[in-house]
Amino acid sequence: MAAALMRQIAGGSVQVHSAGTAPGTALNVLSAASVAEVGASMDGERPKPIDPELLRAVDRVVVIGDEAVVEPVPGMVGTIETWTLDEPSARGIEGDERMRLVREELAERVRRLAADLAVPSAV
Repeated sequence: MAAALMRQIAGGSVQVHSAGTAPGTALNVLSAASVAEVGASMDGERPKPIDPELLRAVDRVVVIGDEAVVEPVPGMVGTIETWTLDEPSARGIEGDERMRLVREELAERVRRLAADLAVPSAV
């Protein structure tokens, strides 16, 4: 969800990759539908593991949630940050409503990250 939202918010100004520490076999249908509601898309994405070579090449790695841990690899120059999310299911909120709440929290964090990554114009 965060990758789809970053692509939407930052356009082509940020190169975005998405991977997981324990990827499943398919994208979460509710997640894809939730980002589509706001005009973002997971088209072309598939669950995939983190590529250590990519870790060496990126400026920032964002880990979503406390369960996943990404360890730095030799030669890595970027930073790793973890976004701990408010989990709606802990309050009994499930389904589409849960996904919308997660999407909105991610969108706010993505907007802040996009602003942080913005490079001032040379004009």
